[in-house]
Amino acid sequence: MDKIFLTALSTEAVIGIFDWEREIKQRLDVDLELSLDLAAAGNSDSIHDTLNYKVVAKRVLAFVGESRFQLVETLAERIAGLLLAEFPIARVRVTVHKPGAIRNSSDVGVVIERSRDA
Repeated sequence: MDKIFLTALSTEAVIGIFDWEREIKQRLDVDLELSLDLAAAGNSDSIHDTLNYKVVAKRVLAFVGESRFQLVETLAERIAGLLLAEFPIARVRVTVHKPGAIRNSSDVGVVIERSRDA
């Protein structure tokens, strides 16, 4: 299976379990790995035969920016569900980074993988 990837889509959202986190927006970075067949696009050289990753990026950034989840796990799950529902992909790997969430660590987050047949 072929893959399109997007790395470090950066935005801010309300995320966290503590009261103070529910009142501010925090930086989140999202990595996506989208599995689909890219043979037609490789042969045709046409945007119509592939997944327009600019459209994917805009959709995910808008969704994350409007979200208000407590857990990064929930956010990752909802991103995966959204992508599988709205785009012609077979599988998705979503990484959500919450940099600075833990003192003495540059990054913390989750990685999930979901597929259309699951």
